[in-house]
Amino acid sequence: ASMVGTGLGAQRGILIRGGEVLEKIHRLSIVVFDKTGTLTRGEPEVTDILPAHGFEGREVLALAAALEKTSEHPLAGAILKRASGDRISPAPTENFLALSGLGAKADLDGKPCLIGNAALMDSQGLSADALHQRAAVLAGEGKTVVYVARETKIIGLIALADVPKDSAIQAVALLKQRGLNVAMVTGDNAGTAQSIARQLGIDRVMAEVLPGKKADEIQRLQAAGDVAAMVGDGINDAPALAAADVGIAIGTGTDVAIEAADITLIRDDLKLVPEAIGLSLATMRVIKQNLFWVFVYNIIGIPVAAGVLYPAFGILLNPEFAAAAMAFSSVSVVTNSLRLKRVWEKKLK
Repeated sequence: ASMVGTGLGAQRGILIRGGEVLEKIHRLSIVVFDKTGTLTRGEPEVTDILPAHGFEGREVLALAAALEKTSEHPLAGAILKRASGDRISPAPTENFLALSGLGAKADLDGKPCLIGNAALMDSQGLSADALHQRAAVLAGEGKTVVYVARETKIIGLIALADVPKDSAIQAVALLKQRGLNVAMVTGDNAGTAQSIARQLGIDRVMAEVLPGKKADEIQRLQAAGDVAAMVGDGINDAPALAAADVGIAIGTGTDVAIEAADITLIRDDLKLVPEAIGLSLATMRVIKQNLFWVFVYNIIGIPVAAGVLYPAFGILLNPEFAAAAMAFSSVSVVTNSLRLKRVWEKKLK
């Protein structure tokens, strides 16, 4: 049954390190996900473009792309990617200057332009009051807000966020349907973490956890009586993957994480996590069925072999009948195990 289960997992892109792992999964009570790169895509994306009164969103994005064209900041890459998707070619700028912790400034068509946070706008004497309320709402959603200004006016703002993977919401919902608790661990601040958790339907959040302390959080859950699985993809997740009762690594992650895990998901599809748990439950059902029938055979066969029921079953004391019964027992167990493959494949269809 374990061999059939691990084989089915491999066919679905779930690499399970042996039957022992498969037998442990069904006892899980909580699944803990790393956030960045596991639940989310691991790179910022432009989520909102809000122009100030009298300006257009495309105009805001075009100016932002021009200012970020020579920047190496991760947010710059996200803005340029969005501009490219909207078929906007960044205009050439002059006198570009990166302002550490604030943003950047440059001249476009001879006019000074700025892109950065609210502190940069304040330092230049530019008022962001008109957009302040909308910026506060976006920040409350865990998004990074960037202001764009030309000469003496803020023409709009751009919000960016590390968005959840498409499969994350479904994976969390499926795990909850199985009665499992779902948690998220991240080094991000509580506001950003809670925002992502709300989008995904995750109730328990462990935020502002240093990379080396993730394993401590897993051990804290275990000390409280939970049987915990950890799902991660990065080097920082490796100690937590090793500490968990079941470590699950995303195959697109680092080699260190994969090596530390009990299960590796070949595809970057989080729905494989509840699928692996479902496969474990189905395998354990078959194992229990096999054990039940083996005990039935022995409960009947041992008294017969001992001669307790000799008057009624004396003919069964012939060794040929014992050999046939043993063969039938083995065939029935193997057949029932192979039935798991047919049932599981039919269920997935």
